[in-house]
Amino acid sequence: MGQNGWEKVGDGVPLERRQGVARRHSTRILPKKESSSRRSERPDLAELNGHLGYFLRRLQIAVFKDFIRTLAPMKVRPAQYSVLIVIKANRGRSQAAIGQALNIERARLARLLHRLEQRKWIERRASTADGRSHSLFLTSAGEKAFQRIRALAERHERHVAGLVGTERRRMLIAALREFG
Repeated sequence: MGQNGWEKVGDGVPLERRQGVARRHSTRILPKKESSSRRSERPDLAELNGHLGYFLRRLQIAVFKDFIRTLAPMKVRPAQYSVLIVIKANRGRSQAAIGQALNIERARLARLLHRLEQRKWIERRASTADGRSHSLFLTSAGEKAFQRIRALAERHERHVAGLVGTERRRMLIAALREFG
């Protein structure tokens, strides 16, 4: 058992604890065996141990915390990053199409796009096909920022692979892709 409160699991990689979240080099999170008095302080998760949603949420929190920490130099949140990627890959697509692809409700997307416009990373142009809608584009400043953001996001993905393991990460993406 490591000095950090977590056991070594499987491949012997120590699991570290930082604000309740495993650091990037771990493969599984298993708490160290504790004394009976300490164990009684921790609530029993009971049926939660069989709830997929509970563990998906815990993983999501760990992943988002790492994302936010890693991309802090660019002050980019996960939803903003997703929007930038989809705009870059779909130059000139409508605001509605981007929101639908990412399952972001209209008012929230409008606020998010406004923030990205304030940073001069995107621009909305009146659609040539439908004057009631807007087409979205990255600006030249947005393209430059996106290159730095992408590099930080790749670092984050390496952290996630270290957290869950490269093969498990691949399997999770394959299994969950059909729901998104």
